[in-house]
Amino acid sequence: MDATVELLKGWASLIGAISWPLVIVFTLLYFGRPLRAFLQNLGELKFKAGPGGVEASLTKQQAAAAAYLGAAAAQRSGDDATGSPAEQAQGIANVVTEAVGPSTLRQLTDATVLWVDDRPNNNIYERMALEALGIRFVLSTSTDDAIERLHIGRYDLIISDMGRPPDSQAGYTLLARVRDELKLKTPYVIYASSNAPEHDAEARRRGASGSTGNPRDLFQRVVAILGRGS
Repeated sequence: MDATVELLKGWASLIGAISWPLVIVFTLLYFGRPLRAFLQNLGELKFKAGPGGVEASLTKQQAAAAAYLGAAAAQRSGDDATGSPAEQAQGIANVVTEAVGPSTLRQLTDATVLWVDDRPNNNIYERMALEALGIRFVLSTSTDDAIERLHIGRYDLIISDMGRPPDSQAGYTLLARVRDELKLKTPYVIYASSNAPEHDAEARRRGASGSTGNPRDLFQRVVAILGRGS
């Protein structure tokens, strides 16, 4: 435990010099198991966004989700975080605490999501942030495989990337098959490289719940969809 406390002290001392999400990535990559063990045994984590900042409290699930969401934000070029490291840290904490309350957690527990992406390793931290809240994932790497899984299983949400060779619009192809061939109304979110409003609007026009390339935006959308029991 002493080693963990010293690790966290060192982590905190870096926040003023390095972007908070990058510190999370460093910690996960080099001290991943100790951090996960610490988060599993955590009751409540309190921190300040900076000197004189407002103190915030995170539950065990919220702290784990925030840690992995920070890692996703650091790795994803589509994330548009701005502001000082302290402001980024506060922003990520706010996203989690505002989206996830006790009643929402009860809705999220055991929800099952089908995530379709031919490169699933690109989304590890996004999934871990949501798994910390009790959400379960089934991974698929192709449109045909996803359709087969949808034939035999029920999912509360489908997340898809956009391009999967040789189909540059595979996200839309799968969406059309889900709606027209399978006649499913399962909520559907596209997680691609673009944050353009017109792409979000087009995805909605085609029958999806939207499109985003931002990890924090994805987190909020998924929690909102599953949290209302859709």
